[in-house]
Amino acid sequence: MPVTGFKITLRRPIADGQEFGNVGSYEEIKGILTFAVDPEHPANERIADIKLAPRNADGLVEFESDLAIVAPIDPSRGNNRMLLDVVNRGNRVSVPMFNLGARPLFGGVHPEDPNPEVDPGNGFLMRHGYSIISCGWQNDLPPFEGLIGMRSKDATNLDGTPITGRIWSQLQRGVDVSSMMLSDRDHRPYPAVDMYEQSATLTVRDMPDLAPEAIARDGWRFGRIDDSGNYIADPNYVSLDGGFEKGRLYQVTYTTSGARVLGLGFAALRDCTSWIKHGLESDKNPLAKHIEHAFSYGISQTGRLMRTFIYDDLNQDEEGREALDGIISNVAGGMRGEFNQRFGQNSKDRNNMLAHMFPFTDQPETDPETEETGSLMGRFEARGSSARVFYTNSSAEYHRGDASLLHTDPDGRRDIKHGENVRIYHFGGTQHGLGVWPPTDRNEMMDEAGQNSLNQIDYSPALRGALVNLDRWVTEAVPAPASRHPRLDDGTAVPPEELGPIFARIPGAHVPDRYALPRRLDFGADPDLNQTHTLPAIPGKVFGSLVSAVDADGNEIAGIRMPDVTVPLATHTGWNLRHPDNGGERQLFVFMGATIPFAVTRAAREVTGDPRPSIEERYPSRDAYLSQIRTAATAVVNEGYVLTEDIEALVSHAGDRWDYYTNGHSG
Repeated sequence: MPVTGFKITLRRPIADGQEFGNVGSYEEIKGILTFAVDPEHPANERIADIKLAPRNADGLVEFESDLAIVAPIDPSRGNNRMLLDVVNRGNRVSVPMFNLGARPLFGGVHPEDPNPEVDPGNGFLMRHGYSIISCGWQNDLPPFEGLIGMRSKDATNLDGTPITGRIWSQLQRGVDVSSMMLSDRDHRPYPAVDMYEQSATLTVRDMPDLAPEAIARDGWRFGRIDDSGNYIADPNYVSLDGGFEKGRLYQVTYTTSGARVLGLGFAALRDCTSWIKHGLESDKNPLAKHIEHAFSYGISQTGRLMRTFIYDDLNQDEEGREALDGIISNVAGGMRGEFNQRFGQNSKDRNNMLAHMFPFTDQPETDPETEETGSLMGRFEARGSSARVFYTNSSAEYHRGDASLLHTDPDGRRDIKHGENVRIYHFGGTQHGLGVWPPTDRNEMMDEAGQNSLNQIDYSPALRGALVNLDRWVTEAVPAPASRHPRLDDGTAVPPEELGPIFARIPGAHVPDRYALPRRLDFGADPDLNQTHTLPAIPGKVFGSLVSAVDADGNEIAGIRMPDVTVPLATHTGWNLRHPDNGGERQLFVFMGATIPFAVTRAAREVTGDPRPSIEERYPSRDAYLSQIRTAATAVVNEGYVLTEDIEALVSHAGDRWDYYTNGHSG
């Protein structure tokens, strides 16, 4: 077994020993998990550059990961299932998403205890008996205490010298700055090999799909500007004469060195899971013989990670066993990422910068433009994998332009059926993350704002339903509810520009005047996309991106719709525009949607010319409104997408929204 040891560094009860139903109390165990994988084993052959990684005396590649386990103190009282919490940029995500527990933030302007107490939130995962396993997979995290990461050695040339090559990055800030780190979100950058490299390029544009404007080489340099305005030679930064303007999109291409073996992150997730399922007490496994089935949850970055994990089929361990039995890839859209690429950047997440787009669908498809063929799950299906996969997305990934490609042809002209082990769910009228309450136009993590109030829809009830449905499908052979998403054959999937006239009628909607749709990009990549050679990439034809059609209020009609969408007090969108204070006001505010409330009274809406009926015109009273909410919640429960246990919370939250908007906070 590739896991060679587990050193516990912390062990404590969750929430002072709080009991969670019949499962009892939970505990948190943290420590360091060590690995040694065989670079010659077929299970590892698709890990880029693994054969160039340093080996120990036994010819194995060693690395280590941080590990956090949240499990019943008495594992025999659990449900014999583990949820692999695929940490996002080093942060745990499953308890915050499924339980609505607080998510601690580390580093920068968020200095916190590196070992904060786990907030169990509503206790959902605990009540149901899941063990939550958070294993580090990322070897380029920022140097902030508390993040869950992985540590490994770089690949080298055969003579032991560092590998060099080209890299392409996009940089953007919400404020004017003199210099920027050569990385996304302060991750460990790839340094410039030559501070004076003449072939290095820097360009700027104001929309992702506009032609770049080249910046003269003598107008910028590698290095940073300190707080006193002095230049410091630093190969991890780039500085620009006159400074970088807020909101603008800068792209830099240069030569770097230090080829991190990023794909070892997949081995960490796979082998940690197999160790939890099959490892013994003698292997220092605290859950030995108590886990039969393993599910994973990845969101955003790690939703894309799991799509890449599936594409490369790294789910079969060195002993030929299936690691994960079920996978939820949430809000990944149609993208994968640079998780298994030489000089890849784990944090890179813009579809105008990635080679890892096509194939989008789980079934075989052909791009009529490039004649390229492929399928996301081709390797899974070729070996008869029994793993079940849910692809879940918010409306933001549809408006970003790549989510519809999961279930259409590349030109967006016809629907594509998915495989028997797959479900595709669209959470209608939502944004990338859970909705924000109370209302605000500012995203605190990004420290930037939108032109509209951020989307308020909480889609976590649909996530909880998805996990239980996936569990039953795997363990009881009860098929999951049918896929729900926009479709061409029923008219619910439309080009995004068709929505413009509807939203243009809504006062203060701040409608996008341009959609920067993803397009084919020629990176001159090798067949496995493990190396790219043409940087910057050469743009080609746009893909056929579609979004959900909307009703007269602007609310989406496709997908799984929460009661707040079907019985609305507002219009809820998957798009929002960047606030002018942060620059780039024509660009979509990445990941964010909007909530545009209805007027309370008919008189108020007539003053602004709002065509949407007011709250008083729709609902005669608070009780009548909540009655409709309860009916809508019961309906989505009966369809199988939401759990009965969530009905009361849905009604309660709707009551909070009614009180807020009918007390002077509406449109």
